[in-house]
Order: sequence, then C-alpha cells, then structure tokens
Amino acid sequence: MIKVATTVICFLSVLLFACNTAPGDYGNAINPYTEYVQFLTAQLQANPDSAGLRLKLATILDSAGKYNDALLQMDSLITKDSTNFGLWFTQAHIAEDAGDTLLAMKSYDVALHIYPSADAMISLANLYAEQKSRNALVICNRVKQLSLGREYDAHCAFIAGIYYARTGDSKMALQSFDECIASNYTYMEAYIEKGLVYFDSKQYREALNVFSFAGTVNALDANPYYWQGRSYEMMNIKDSAILRFKQSLSLDKNATETKEALKRLGSK
Repeated sequence: MIKVATTVICFLSVLLFACNTAPGDYGNAINPYTEYVQFLTAQLQANPDSAGLRLKLATILDSAGKYNDALLQMDSLITKDSTNFGLWFTQAHIAEDAGDTLLAMKSYDVALHIYPSADAMISLANLYAEQKSRNALVICNRVKQLSLGREYDAHCAFIAGIYYARTGDSKMALQSFDECIASNYTYMEAYIEKGLVYFDSKQYREALNVFSFAGTVNALDANPYYWQGRSYEMMNIKDSAILRFKQSLSLDKNATETKEALKRLGSK
C-alpha cells in the first residue's frame, strides 16, 4: 500500500475552531503513552481552543498506533470545521493506518468534494485497486491527464498494476509495474508486487530474479531479501532460503514473518 506525501496543504497553519470535547476526556487514555503525547495533552488542556495542538496530538497518536484516540481527535476537529480539506485528508490517512478502509474511502471522497487534490485522488484510487474496483483506473486516468510529472505517473501505473494483479490479469499487472519502474527506478513496492505476480503463479525462479534485482536497487530494504528467501524456500533450496531470511532480519529485527520463516526452516 502506497502513501503519498501531502504537498498541497500545511495542516497546522489552517485556522480552526475549538472542539466540544472536554480536555480531561483523554487524560486517562493517554497516560501510558509517550512523554511527548503527555506534553501535548497538557498543552491542549491549557489551550483547549488550539486546533493546531489538537491536530498535532492526533498525528502523534497515529504514529504511536493509538488510532482510535487519534480518530476521536479528528472527529472533534471536523465537527467544528467540516469543510476543511486538510482535516478530512488527515482523517483518511489515520483511518487507513487503523485498517478502517470504509472510513478512509469516505474521508478521501469528502476531501475531494472540497478540493480535487491529486494526492487524495491517488490515495483513494489505491484503496479502490485493493478492492478490485475499476474506479481505481478511472481516477488514475484523471490524475495522468493533469500531467503532474513522473512521480504521479509512477503512482498511477503502480495502482493500475495492483488492480490488475488483484483481479487476476497477470499480463497487464506486469506491464503496469514495468511502466511504474520506468517512471521511477527506485519504486520498491513495484518490484515486490511484480515479483509476487510470478510468485503467486508458482513461477519461483522468475520471482527470485525480480526480488534479487530489487535487492540491488536498495540493499538496505529488508523486503527483497525476505521474498528471495521465500522463493528459495518454495524451490526447496533451504540453505539459500535461510541465508536470505537472515539478511532480511538483520535489516528489520522486528519482522515477525521472517522470524517465523527461520523457525520453520529449523534455524535460529
């Protein structure tokens, strides 16, 4: 799943109104959180009309994985300023992080009715692609017509690839991922998804070739090594699989799937 940068709006500079939530409502919920969250909460209690503080708290809560609390803060802000594009866009991102696809799609849709941002269109199209909806292609075509440059062309091609991959059109998926890579050589997600097209069709050698090349594009990304390991594993080349899994784990020491793979292969 891709995440696009917000370049249209600096949210914290937008003037907002206070929310109806009493400052003390969040006190008990956030005490176990980071010191910075506690600091922001204290500041918000002292300045309950500061929308900037509340928005900053929401984004920090999102980063801390406290999605429900973050969404409560966003709901309070939106209640006071329901025509603010930035608030709906931010809520959509937090909803995505929370795994609430329906809320994310609704929020992006509302945001787009306020302001037709290419970033919001790309984000919504990505969700449609994962849901196997052709709306993803329709939205991407609109973005491409804006001629915003290679970065957006790469996003659109990647999303098209996701749509075709999810709907079982391997030929178009591979073509789209290649188009994405042609626009952005370092687009790691495209390499991984391209490799997975081969992997899912049990063409493990072809998948390995893609994942191996991805590893040369970014030698510090754990994902190519993990999928190289999976490809070797499926080809019953145990020693090579273990080596690649260990390389992946050295780059991402908290990767549960990689740890499970090593355990599965009888390696510590």
